[in-house]
Amino acid sequence: MKPGFGRDLALRLATAGIVLPLLVLALFRGPSSLMVAVIGAAVLAGMWEYRRLIKRKGFDPFGGIAALMTAALFVDAAYPALCIPPAWPLVMAAALIALFLRKADFVDKVPAMALSLFGAFYLGALGGTLAALRVIDPEEDGPWRLALLLATVMVADTAAYFIGRAFGRTKLAPSVSPGKTVEGGLGGLAGGGLACLVFVQLSPLSIAPATAVLLGIGVALTGAAGDLAESLLKRWAGVKDSGGLFPGHGGVLDRLDSLLLGAPVLYYYFLCCR
Repeated sequence: MKPGFGRDLALRLATAGIVLPLLVLALFRGPSSLMVAVIGAAVLAGMWEYRRLIKRKGFDPFGGIAALMTAALFVDAAYPALCIPPAWPLVMAAALIALFLRKADFVDKVPAMALSLFGAFYLGALGGTLAALRVIDPEEDGPWRLALLLATVMVADTAAYFIGRAFGRTKLAPSVSPGKTVEGGLGGLAGGGLACLVFVQLSPLSIAPATAVLLGIGVALTGAAGDLAESLLKRWAGVKDSGGLFPGHGGVLDRLDSLLLGAPVLYYYFLCCR
């Protein structure tokens, strides 16, 4: 066991013990608009952290226009009925206009806009699918859909963490995240499938057991991909954590990474297969 493991674990548990009850309370006792607002605030905070990563590489990212693009894509995914026509063509047009209006060297502003646009889609569009789980029909199932995502991701992450530490031998992506192992990844997939199956059996959600297992594995797999993608961004920027808002857990991006890629699995299932 590595030095500081116990202290790190205690800090993680203490932070989770404070944040999780508040989140569950807002999820099951608050209106849908409250949870959408919480997710929206997290997305914008994540965009701020993302811009800090870009700045560390010497780029000057777009500020206000990037925030507006992120918000537009978030609303487009969460409330598509409000965005007719869809928002993403307008976002692309705004990005091109801002690109030509900005007073900067052409060599500098092109990559800055590309990185800003990527961040807007990464956080805005994917974050919108996370919020959509709370508001798509039937809305009364919204809290359970989001709780299903959270439970699946948390159990998958926890299983991958402990199984990887106990049995991990084969590196999964050493150039991106040296601590992750194939054994831990497989444990995460098993944990995600089991968590989704058990949660569905205890909730009012009507999902066949075999489908629940497949959904759980899908969420765990894409969530792990999201974790690796964010690790790649941090390694590119030369930082350990995206921020320090959550002691023991890092920043907002560190907490959103798996959820952002895991959410579309459940989003498309509940949107198209129900």
